[in-house]
Amino acid sequence: MESGSHIFDPETRRFTRLDAVWLTIWLVFLGVLAALPPELEWHKQVILLAIGAVQVLEPRIIARFEGRGVSYVILLKILLATLLVDHTGELSINSSYWPIYFLPVVTAALYCGTWMTMLWSVLASAAYCSYLYIDPRMEDYELTGEAVGFLVLRVMFFFLAAMVVNRFSQQSRKQTQLYRELAERLAEANRRLEQAQAEARRSERLAALGQLSAGLAHEIRNPLGVIKGSSEMLSQKLQASDELSRELAGYISTEVNRLSALVTEFLDFARPLHAQLAPGDVTAVLERTIEIVEHRWKGKVVRVDREYASGLPLVPLDESLCEQAFLNLVQNAFEAMEETGGTLRVEARETWENDRGGVQVVIADTGPGVPEKLREEIFNPFVTTKKTGVGLGLSIVSKIVDGHRGRIHVENGAEGGARFTLFFPGNGHPAELRSAWTGEGVRPYTSS
Repeated sequence: MESGSHIFDPETRRFTRLDAVWLTIWLVFLGVLAALPPELEWHKQVILLAIGAVQVLEPRIIARFEGRGVSYVILLKILLATLLVDHTGELSINSSYWPIYFLPVVTAALYCGTWMTMLWSVLASAAYCSYLYIDPRMEDYELTGEAVGFLVLRVMFFFLAAMVVNRFSQQSRKQTQLYRELAERLAEANRRLEQAQAEARRSERLAALGQLSAGLAHEIRNPLGVIKGSSEMLSQKLQASDELSRELAGYISTEVNRLSALVTEFLDFARPLHAQLAPGDVTAVLERTIEIVEHRWKGKVVRVDREYASGLPLVPLDESLCEQAFLNLVQNAFEAMEETGGTLRVEARETWENDRGGVQVVIADTGPGVPEKLREEIFNPFVTTKKTGVGLGLSIVSKIVDGHRGRIHVENGAEGGARFTLFFPGNGHPAELRSAWTGEGVRPYTSS
């Protein structure tokens, strides 16, 4: 990172065993400096103690004053270095402790960008050269050309150290960032791989279950036909008989019809899905579905709120299959709100998901929602929250969405109720989908 912003990641400043080693080395180093001449100068001992305290507290100061902590640390080190040099020489400018200014310079190089490092180096150099004007002992000192050369040489070493350390620091940060991004990509790849493996296992189970269901359904359908025909003939023979016999015969016919519908549902689940994809308008299919369900549930206290984004692109759809999927979801929502009433919210918008552009559809109700323990299994066959039914409806919906290479997800809304989110991919970025198909554009439905 260049220019003026400080570079600091609190996560990298956790106190580790390596930090403890370096801290020990620092304390030993400062202890040796305290023992060197002038060893009896108590000002020097106090200043070195303060420098050690700043060095120990440096991570906490930076973390405590985020964005400004680095500046505070560097300023403290420049101030303490100036005080130390002022108390350790006959002439401050000639103090043997002048290299202490490397401490703030290197600190700036570690934490700051290139230009801020140069700026802090200038400030540290100015603090060191200020003794030429603020030290009263300099009045009797003749500043020769050789002395000026030594002074310039020392200042140049400040900048040399700053540039070298800053260069290595930036390279280290770049490598750290690259490793972090690589780790994130690997984690995401592992997550997708696990998801793909789970979907593959689920597909294998569904395929085996589908084959079993198809065979079983065919075997059941044949005797059902015989039972149904026999019950109809029996009902005709019992027209003149007592009412109880006619009622029992009617029960046979009704239950046979129910079993036949169940067998048909099994066959729909087991039948291989061959989606005939063509450019389609999702909102048009949604509207047809809602009208069908509203007609069936006429008189029920369920309000439908629509929110369709304008200019939605066409996406590859099998409209008959999508209508079947939407019908199942909308029908389930109406059934969930049958007793208490509520609101069905249907949304459609453009989106970008996993490097694919497309249309996202949300179907949310205000019913009781889906129990948390069933959310991961709700799309598996024979899993249902209803008192009746075998739990194949959402499995068929999931199968249809998979046939469109899309995605379906369920969660409970913020205000309760189930919220189903479906994604139908297009052929590119959402902005490009409008031109992906030839033909006239889509006229979206307005919110109501």
